[in-house]
Amino acid sequence: MEQNFDSAVEERLRAESAQIIARYPQSRSAIMPILHLIQAEDGFVSPRGIVLTADILGLTRAEVSAVATFYSQYRRHPNGEYNVGVCTNALCAVMGGDAIWEDLSDYLGIGSDETTEDGKITLEALECNAGCDYAPVVMVNWEFFDNQTPASAREIVDDIREGKDVHPTRGAAKVHTFKETERVLAGFEDGHVDEGPGAGSASLVGLAIAHGKGGEQK
Repeated sequence: MEQNFDSAVEERLRAESAQIIARYPQSRSAIMPILHLIQAEDGFVSPRGIVLTADILGLTRAEVSAVATFYSQYRRHPNGEYNVGVCTNALCAVMGGDAIWEDLSDYLGIGSDETTEDGKITLEALECNAGCDYAPVVMVNWEFFDNQTPASAREIVDDIREGKDVHPTRGAAKVHTFKETERVLAGFEDGHVDEGPGAGSASLVGLAIAHGKGGEQK
């Protein structure tokens, strides 16, 4: 990868960063979405991205690197086109998450935070996908795949590697690439916000019970 961005790319990134900064009372508060913007361009928080972010925000490279190394969603090496995260936290683990993780790791020949040779998939062991009512859960670029098994998880990665669209259980109609998702996390809409249900029936049981009791919480 080149040490500096192409002039046209840098001009675009600076203009988009200015849009992000305009949302905040202090420019340095924009550091996190700008780092997502860098990942949307390079697929990770690249050295040249750190230099540009520091220059845009008037920060030191060390200050930018401190943020980029603190949060796990920021990658310090190129991420795959699709990030496959398997929840291995307590509930998902006992419901089959550990078995899914071990099977996928063996099937793909990689461990956590490693990428397949074709650059398609980065595999990640996650502590929690916040989908405990559908355990075990797998996320692909932060889209939910509920009630998974080793066999269904293999189907997901097979489809990805064959170039097929993969369709999450909830949310967007299909999973978009890591870079496309990072652009959304930077704050730029992709037009898919209203696709599919955000919450499934299992997540809404408590709300339905509360409504049935006149809204009282007991």
